[in-house]
Amino acid sequence: MKKINLTSLTLLAALSFCLSANAQTATNYIGKKGELSEPELQRWSHLDLAKDSIPGMSVDKAYAELLKGKKGVKVIVGVVDSGVDIDHEDLKAIIWTNKKEIAGNGIDDDKNGYIDDIHGWNFLGNDLHETLEMTRIIKKGDDGSAAYKSALAAYDEKYGKAMKDKKQVDFLIATDKAIQKHLNKENYTIEDLNAIVTTDADLTKSKTIMTRILTNAGPTFRAEIEDYSKYVYGQLNYNLNKELDGRKAVGDNPEDIKDTKYGNNTVYGPDKEEALHGTHVSGIIAQVRGNNIGGDGIANNVEIMAVRAVPDGDEYDKDIALAIRYAVDNGAKVINGSFGKSYSPHKQWVFDAIKYAEKKDVLFVHAAGNDGNNIDLDENINFPNDSEDNKKEFASNVLTVGALNNKYGENVIADFSNYGAINVDVYAPGTEIYATVPNNKYKYEQGTSMASPNAAGVAALIRSYYPKLSAKQVKQILMDSGTPLPAMVALGESPNPNEKTVPVSSAQSSKSAKMVNAYNALLMAEKMSKK
Repeated sequence: MKKINLTSLTLLAALSFCLSANAQTATNYIGKKGELSEPELQRWSHLDLAKDSIPGMSVDKAYAELLKGKKGVKVIVGVVDSGVDIDHEDLKAIIWTNKKEIAGNGIDDDKNGYIDDIHGWNFLGNDLHETLEMTRIIKKGDDGSAAYKSALAAYDEKYGKAMKDKKQVDFLIATDKAIQKHLNKENYTIEDLNAIVTTDADLTKSKTIMTRILTNAGPTFRAEIEDYSKYVYGQLNYNLNKELDGRKAVGDNPEDIKDTKYGNNTVYGPDKEEALHGTHVSGIIAQVRGNNIGGDGIANNVEIMAVRAVPDGDEYDKDIALAIRYAVDNGAKVINGSFGKSYSPHKQWVFDAIKYAEKKDVLFVHAAGNDGNNIDLDENINFPNDSEDNKKEFASNVLTVGALNNKYGENVIADFSNYGAINVDVYAPGTEIYATVPNNKYKYEQGTSMASPNAAGVAALIRSYYPKLSAKQVKQILMDSGTPLPAMVALGESPNPNEKTVPVSSAQSSKSAKMVNAYNALLMAEKMSKK
């Protein structure tokens, strides 16, 4: 899944149906005015729109009114991602353990092809940084195909933007250093900037720019510049680098789906810090509730199975297909897939894995993507999807999730979120989501990558308390029971930064035009389970 770089957005801006008896219709909701408090922000996805004026999923209400005193069955959630810090203080109690395997004996005890897969499997071995699929396609050479021509055009555009961003970040770093040198201090404030009096035109320009940066980004501006720099240089050094062979560290043939004996059992990979994305996703789903550390997960009776298959760059179709099958074969009832890409040379391998999951009654929850595009259009397809022709579904177990922000109203759908009346099913909280990151830390992250595990957490709740319901039924419940979106919503980003996106009917946003609601979903699950 493409990363959302909130840092770059901040810095660049500086430079230039409800089911309950008392349920309300969408037109009766009033969004909270002003900024959320820190406690509200840390758990806004758990809050209730009617009670709190914040478009959360009514998770706290569900626990207080529907789940109190109830016992559910344990549900395994497979997290196919960049890896998971299984030692994290807020996750280690809910990490899946393969009881068929004896730890550390170097023997494939359960004979599944993966030696000592105690907490999952790492299909990437020591591979950290990878190219994008478009880079791989053009690296193979011009075969005269439409896919090559499309990939080349997309690559040239992306590379050009990355070079432009490089100039931007280099300029920001140089500007910051110029101010440090003038003030003779590393850390400075807006007051320090205001005190600068100079006739030097370059210094005056630097002062103006850094004043904007500090005003928008606050005292953490330098960390944000560093993050922005890492993102930009990561694209140029790895994602768009045609000379990079990251797969060499894995040692398999990614073009051969039958070559399955590769990877290792280190589910956070060779560098635990690089497992940030998967650790954050896991925390959203299941970080321990009510322990007064960090945040709370959506589901309270789950185990996280870590399946590492998503590098920094685009995932390989082979890894995703095998990762889905691994999770299914080892008992996962929900799989979260917070990844995606625009090109998929071996998409059928993934389609077949999704069909396999469907046959085994496993729900696959997938992020819609972060390009602010209508993915119903063939030129904007986000892989993997559940429709071979991008129109008609071939499987009933895939839930595709778009992202919400925490302000209810016409702009409740995050502007970066992909949308589509055919290929997006529902929306869930996806901006400023507070959850676990490696080495016992916590962080706010955003993207449809965060919306997907929010929805997956609710799916796990349903499968825990109503285990007789099928994956297909759970998907339908999440769509049908949701809180209606406002009648009119803004979709995507405006091409002109000085203009707002014109709102359209919410029916154009997704199949359901709704936001996931745990309280309503559990009510519907209760009713459906009695049929």
